[in-house]
Amino acid sequence: MIDTPREAPPALARAPVVTSALRILIVDDNRDAAEMLAMLLQFGGHETHTAHDGVEAVEAAMRLQPDVILLDIGLPRLNGYEAARKIREQHTDKGRPLLVALTGRGQDEDRRRSEEAGFDAHLIKPVDEIALGTLLADFGARKQEVGN
Repeated sequence: MIDTPREAPPALARAPVVTSALRILIVDDNRDAAEMLAMLLQFGGHETHTAHDGVEAVEAAMRLQPDVILLDIGLPRLNGYEAARKIREQHTDKGRPLLVALTGRGQDEDRRRSEEAGFDAHLIKPVDEIALGTLLADFGARKQEVGN
């Protein structure tokens, strides 16, 4: 029997490449989810840090001055909306991190509330790696353009 070549499977979609490493703070009370996302982003060359409640998020944001904060909404001690407001209060526009709601809540009302709290983007769990990669690539490109 002769093997006939089969058509190659279509290439898998891949997330855009971020040309510069970003410092990313991941905040999720699900420690396993936070660590898995941190590892995924580290494979992409980013520096990652984790926090597991809203109070830790605010403290870590001040201490680390991250480029990006991926922030869950349903957090203990201080919910993600309040943590986002406090983070925005402590950063000037020049040092303003990209603040991304990463949550299981995706209704229009949830998106409106995240925008009002100061989030720049709203992603639904489980995170779409391509959507997150695109967001980070776009942010990294803008950051390089302004020389921040």
